[in-house]
Amino acid sequence: MPEPKAEEIAARTVNKERARAGEAREASPTSIDDLSSSRRGGLHSHSGSRGPTYDQLRNQARQRGIKGRSRMTKAQLESALSR
Repeated sequence: MPEPKAEEIAARTVNKERARAGEAREASPTSIDDLSSSRRGGLHSHSGSRGPTYDQLRNQARQRGIKGRSRMTKAQLESALSR
């Protein structure tokens, strides 16, 4: 991506985060009500794939304290996390 375009995207992201935190003088409704850019990026990072990766599921299972997660398959992790 050309550097000027990348800088513009970065500036927009920073401005939106500032608006969400109440640091901007004016903020559009979408800046406040929309998903945060970091969350949205995480959701879209697997577009076209079949959901979160095995590692992401295993980390979520670790955070929830699910036992036996290291021996589980991706499908088993998805099932355990959906309970």
